[in-house]
Amino acid sequence: MPPPKRLAGWFSSPPVADDLAAFGPFFAVQRHDDPPIAPWRPMAELIDNPDALTARVQKVRTALMGNGEPQIRVAASVAHLGLVARLLAPMIGTAALGEPVSWSLADLAWQDQLGGPYPLSIAAQPTGGAPAVEVLTDAFGRFGVSRKVLWGNVGSAANSAAQQIGRARPDVADRARQAADAVLADPRVDGGALRSGPAFRRSSCCLIYQLAGDRAACCGDCVLTAPGSDQTPA
Repeated sequence: MPPPKRLAGWFSSPPVADDLAAFGPFFAVQRHDDPPIAPWRPMAELIDNPDALTARVQKVRTALMGNGEPQIRVAASVAHLGLVARLLAPMIGTAALGEPVSWSLADLAWQDQLGGPYPLSIAAQPTGGAPAVEVLTDAFGRFGVSRKVLWGNVGSAANSAAQQIGRARPDVADRARQAADAVLADPRVDGGALRSGPAFRRSSCCLIYQLAGDRAACCGDCVLTAPGSDQTPA
């Protein structure tokens, strides 16, 4: 997945921040000086310290225990989807606004919270680096989640972001879809064949339905909701 163009100091323009937040809470981004100050933490800790990513997955697993104890791979997939959806939303949002920026872990800070979109901040002067979504997705492989599921999560999050932007701002819907399609064109996302839109359907399952043990709990874009589907999720 190619990184978007980096614009150093992009957040010095308040209208960009305001327009992002108007798309919804998943799009809101703050800015920070380097290094971030508590309660902000460098998001790179999820890669630099393997225990930090494990702790996040366990935190999500605990939060999901209302219907029994989920498998670690189910919790990991849900944790991954939550992390990348929060990153892809503002990434696609800035592209829709004509202000694409770098989203590398080195430039990001976060607060490890559950119960909604976690607080996210980008460095006032981004330095760039490996794309955050790609690095995080690769890291989740150690929890037993297939690459097909993980990259399906990426595609689902990209499409969802574009659809939400289109509902909030029809005037930038085309640019949002183009940004989402750039993500979906990555061959790791269902072979690069999918495109954004209301009919989007991934060819994998994020596994969250296993918490209820019923396919009726599947997400709307899940392969298991396709008419006549009898597939077993990857």
